[in-house]
Amino acid sequence: MTVKWLYYWQPSIGVTMSSQTLSIAIKRIEALHGVKTSRWQITASQFRPNQREPVPLVECARELLGVVFSEVPDKYYFALRQEHMVVEADATMQAIMEKLQVYRNRLTILFEGFQYELGDFHIKAGRAVLAHTENLRGIVLEVDYKPLSSVEQSRRVVQDFMEVWQKGETTGQFVPLDPNFSEFNLPDLYSWQHTALQYVTLMAFVFSQQRT
Repeated sequence: MTVKWLYYWQPSIGVTMSSQTLSIAIKRIEALHGVKTSRWQITASQFRPNQREPVPLVECARELLGVVFSEVPDKYYFALRQEHMVVEADATMQAIMEKLQVYRNRLTILFEGFQYELGDFHIKAGRAVLAHTENLRGIVLEVDYKPLSSVEQSRRVVQDFMEVWQKGETTGQFVPLDPNFSEFNLPDLYSWQHTALQYVTLMAFVFSQQRT
């Protein structure tokens, strides 16, 4: 599996983020002859214990962050940030959680947009919105360099590409989201667990921005 690096839009001081930001990013991709291939969507949710009793009947994590990828609909990924774990489960886990009612879904963010092929690069350009609304919470790019599956080997290649691609942009910059994979015992060989960790990290960042 090739390494996917996640970037989020950070506007310059005095600049307001809008859907126009995504349109400009897409035009930049197409200007380099990027070919649109398909739509993509990622659903990221925050779960909290659903405990009505004064004393918890079941010992459980204080927070679960779940991710569903449109490319792998038969899998569900959980990240436990305090426990430094990323777990892959069968997609039926969602239904099991709903039935057991141990956790409740507190917030859900949808990441959605279009995919592009650009030489050896595969790029997803999209937006982050609160589920069931059109409330824009962020603009994201997911960039991977197809020849490599090593986190460390691909890091510099993608960084160099992004520096060239957005050179001269004055309204803001796409900033890399670089979680500490080793803290979660994730190896250098990339996997969907790495991707899940990046998206839940971004979701947590979006939530923190919402509170401020």
